[in-house]
Amino acid sequence: MRADFVPGNRITLLESGAAYFPAVIAAIEAAATEVHLESYIFAADSAGRSVAASLARAAQRGVRVRVLVDAFGARDFMTTLGPVLVGAGVEVLSYRPPASSFLVPRHGLRRLHRKLVVVDGAIAFVGGINVIDDENTPGQVPPRVDYAVSVEGPLLHSIHASVRRLWRLVRWATFRHGISEPPRRRLVEPACGTVAAAFVIRDNLRHRRDIEDAYLDAIASARHEIVLANAYFLPGQRFRHALMEAARRGVRVVILLQGRVEYVLLHYASHALYGSLLDAGVHIFEYRKSFLHAKVGAVDALWATVGSSNIDPFSLMLAREANVVVHDRSFAVTLRASLQSVMDRGAVEVRRDHWRRQSRLLRAAYWLAYGFVRLLIGLAGYRGSN
Repeated sequence: MRADFVPGNRITLLESGAAYFPAVIAAIEAAATEVHLESYIFAADSAGRSVAASLARAAQRGVRVRVLVDAFGARDFMTTLGPVLVGAGVEVLSYRPPASSFLVPRHGLRRLHRKLVVVDGAIAFVGGINVIDDENTPGQVPPRVDYAVSVEGPLLHSIHASVRRLWRLVRWATFRHGISEPPRRRLVEPACGTVAAAFVIRDNLRHRRDIEDAYLDAIASARHEIVLANAYFLPGQRFRHALMEAARRGVRVVILLQGRVEYVLLHYASHALYGSLLDAGVHIFEYRKSFLHAKVGAVDALWATVGSSNIDPFSLMLAREANVVVHDRSFAVTLRASLQSVMDRGAVEVRRDHWRRQSRLLRAAYWLAYGFVRLLIGLAGYRGSN
């Protein structure tokens, strides 16, 4: 299903938690009727406690507050902040509690990876930022780099409908019976800006490839430049070939990736693909100053996306994800400039000649990691050819 662009929105780029959390908390503090929050991680650190306190205050003044977290990513939530929120009147659900098994259970890697907040159906926040402090990272490093957007305008309708739909689904799966809920009158927010944007999700039903297809459409139509920034980058053949073909036809293709090792297996697996990309003329930069958690892209200073989806099998084939795709020159230019700033202050380009001088043993380790990741995907129940 292709991205359905809706005009008349105001989309604001939020860079990392320093901009994101004050905006989210201010919206929750102003909530009058309803707050929905979805997050893969909800940490009991300074950021998590601040958001939780705001949610609790909203519930105590009569706002319906619903929090949906992933049972694996937020595995400590139900013993830390969860009980506090429930005690304040917040409705809390956990997505897919993992089975205790030595082997990877079928569908066991299908997680809730979306990061969404919707307040009163009037403002939404979409992106890659979990409820965790930017400085809550391994080692003494600067704050992590991440992005989200605030959304106002007609696009709110599809975002709001999506969070309500998933809440009902998880609630039914958790309790195995229907719970009545007052019907919501269909509301369409009036135009409040000039930005055309689409809300694109990935699930395991009708929207399996929507986010990937949005990227591929933009890559295929690119004429000048493609800039992608991703924390975890392990694209399938279609995606790799699209990037390499763009580079071969003269498009400048830049991929900004995480240079620090956070998850050893994914780090090594992604390196297995560097050689073919570099040979095709793709520019690869690794951000090494701190941790890069971004999942964004900008194409031809006109198209952009910000969301939760990495370009790897877990996001593109297994997890529930959500991105906003923007068709607006001003927004795309702003995001592109931000990414350039990130590269200027902490990224190193991976040079093809240097890469080719690596030992065969190290290259073999990369491909072993890549093969093991593909095995995990198969054990999780995915049988595609991507």
